[in-house]
Amino acid sequence: MKMKKATTLFALVAVLVFGAASLAQAATLYNMQQAVEQALDANPTMLAARHDLLGAEAGRKSARGSFLPSATVSYGYTRYDHDQPTRDNPTRDQDVWAAAFNVHQDLFTGWRILSTYQRAQLSEENAAAQVFNTELSLVNTVQENFLGLLKAREDVRSAQDSVTRLREQLKVTQAFYDVGLQPRLDVLQAEVDLATAQDTLLTAENTVATQIVRLNTLLGLAHDADVDYEGVLAYQPFTLAVDEALARAYKDRPDLLIAKRSVEIAVKDKKITDSAFYPQVGADFDWSSYGDDPNASGDNYADTEYSEWTVGVSASWTFWQWGKTYYASEQAKQNVSSLLQSADNTRNEATYAVKANILAIGNAKESIRVNKKAVEAAQESYRMAVARYQAQVGTNTDVLDAQSRLTSAEAALTAALANYEIALSRLFVSIGEKNTALTSR
Repeated sequence: MKMKKATTLFALVAVLVFGAASLAQAATLYNMQQAVEQALDANPTMLAARHDLLGAEAGRKSARGSFLPSATVSYGYTRYDHDQPTRDNPTRDQDVWAAAFNVHQDLFTGWRILSTYQRAQLSEENAAAQVFNTELSLVNTVQENFLGLLKAREDVRSAQDSVTRLREQLKVTQAFYDVGLQPRLDVLQAEVDLATAQDTLLTAENTVATQIVRLNTLLGLAHDADVDYEGVLAYQPFTLAVDEALARAYKDRPDLLIAKRSVEIAVKDKKITDSAFYPQVGADFDWSSYGDDPNASGDNYADTEYSEWTVGVSASWTFWQWGKTYYASEQAKQNVSSLLQSADNTRNEATYAVKANILAIGNAKESIRVNKKAVEAAQESYRMAVARYQAQVGTNTDVLDAQSRLTSAEAALTAALANYEIALSRLFVSIGEKNTALTSR
């Protein structure tokens, strides 16, 4: 009975241990959406963009403080070489301690403070758009590398099939040669083609390993992290019209918003520069006290009237600087014009990107259709060539050529499927949509 209980307990522990191990392994498996989300959370480029946004927010709050009064406190000690004399009596000790307090409020600065705050607001909005722009770029980079991994795995599978077919053909050719039915040349040709296929397989396997390291890096993981990626290359219909895609791009693309905000920031910069054309008006409250001890509370010559306060309004106007402010304003004006042209160019490039990606999707779609037929034909051709060779009515060259065409057709179909999904990823980025799972619309 005790033995049975011990066995049951051991079995339960084993189930729990192996179950936990299985869960741990499953936790390291990423599909495309999970990989993209991991990258958005941990990629250093994203973290840097978010820090830039926090910095821009702090800059806006800093600019807001300029609307409010500033307070300044000063305190000091001065040692003179002698008392301050008058005609009859000294009026100041050699040792003077002084304290002062000032409150200043800008009343008019030529709209400099307002423009500076508005500029900071625009900079914060720009930083937020830049975060989204970085997200889109990272989504596309991860998806393209993920698809590159899936393509490389398909290339490995195709290369393995090619090696298997060529190895079988070599066996048949060697058997025919051994009984004198085929020349040594056929054996040598089969060996060369097999070696070439094995080299292609090695290259494909290396590409898989390289793509995994690249994905690990993009996801913010260690290069040798114990993770794996799952997915398949598959065609999914896409029906978004060009006009609708362009409308969404003009509305949602962050680079267009960044270009617009850059123009608005340049306009605010010009207003800040132009503020020097206007007088600067401010109000001040001042309090001061002096004395012969650290308390600054009078001395032997002034034991009551040692402190004073004043309130006043002042204005200053620098009305001539030999064209310094004028040309600075002209420079700012030209910068606005330059950024307007850059914004127009950004819009044109966005239009081109959307149309080019839609054309790429259409081209890849047709390529998939054509290469599916090519694979079917190549498979049938290979089967016929093998059958004819084994029946001694075909040649070894026919088999090798058919095998090569089959491998090429499979590679072309794999490339077409990968190119189709890559074009989809690029299109979603070009219309400003963060499609982490790369699902069709």
